[in-house]
Amino acid sequence: MPTAKRALSATLVRRGGDRLLFDCSEGTQRQLLRSDVGLVELEEIFLTHYHADHYLGLPGMLKTFALRGREVPLTVCGPPGLDELFATLRRIFGRLTYPLAAVELEDGAILERDGYRIEAFAVDHRVTAIGYALVEIARPGRFDVDVATSLGVPDGPERGVLQRGASVSLPDGRVVTPDDVLGEPRAGRKVVLSGDTAPCASVVEAAAGADVLVHEATFLADERARARETSHSTAGEAALVAQEAGVKLLALTHVSTRYFGHQVVEEATQVFPSTVVPRDFDVVVIPFPERGEPELVRSGARAGRAPALGSVES
Repeated sequence: MPTAKRALSATLVRRGGDRLLFDCSEGTQRQLLRSDVGLVELEEIFLTHYHADHYLGLPGMLKTFALRGREVPLTVCGPPGLDELFATLRRIFGRLTYPLAAVELEDGAILERDGYRIEAFAVDHRVTAIGYALVEIARPGRFDVDVATSLGVPDGPERGVLQRGASVSLPDGRVVTPDDVLGEPRAGRKVVLSGDTAPCASVVEAAAGADVLVHEATFLADERARARETSHSTAGEAALVAQEAGVKLLALTHVSTRYFGHQVVEEATQVFPSTVVPRDFDVVVIPFPERGEPELVRSGARAGRAPALGSVES
């Protein structure tokens, strides 16, 4: 349930110019308007499952886009059952001014994007539900200027060709390959969002080596029985998942109104010290691995910062 200070489930991932919304709870469009993102014309929305606290904001957002005369197509992805959900929601949002597509994703589905992919994986909840992993492809290794100069590669377009992974021919007939001038490939970034789930092996597998795992923590240990009954996780169980997966940072969300954030952090950090509980409009900034560790920026979505890749708890 929402509180005066915390809204329901909705997380925005920003990567370059891409804006990807995961879940769209009641009030999400207003939260976006209150952030430095604004209600941009999102092109993709990903739903984890069809409990009301994860999609009730969608009909209103779709209608707002139409009232503004939007023409850009919008795709909504989710687990099986999305077509049925849309058949019901269309009675609410009515005719739209833009193309709307519903894409049902099975466990293991992979969506290829420019420079990264989105992987759907099954989780353990009371209904059909999926989590999402955003995985960047490996980047070329660092360009060795000294080696390129020693090989006679001119300071010009040829060096750019090599950096993009193609070979070049020199005036004397020699061929220089990317392997001659580039170091080892550099890892990309990985962000995993569990959605609602009990602790399960599929999340551990999907989150293996992730920079950030966004995992639900509906309960604390005192309500472990209730967590099992409802297929949710305690903060300690989420921490164990992060530990087993070897992630760099655990961000806990979907916190029950019966708890304060510091209580959730205290339980989780006993198992996994690198744990944060984002508040609304906080940002997790995720630099490339060679540039540092993920970092929580309090109220970062209100401070005008635009991280290269981050998750915003809205």
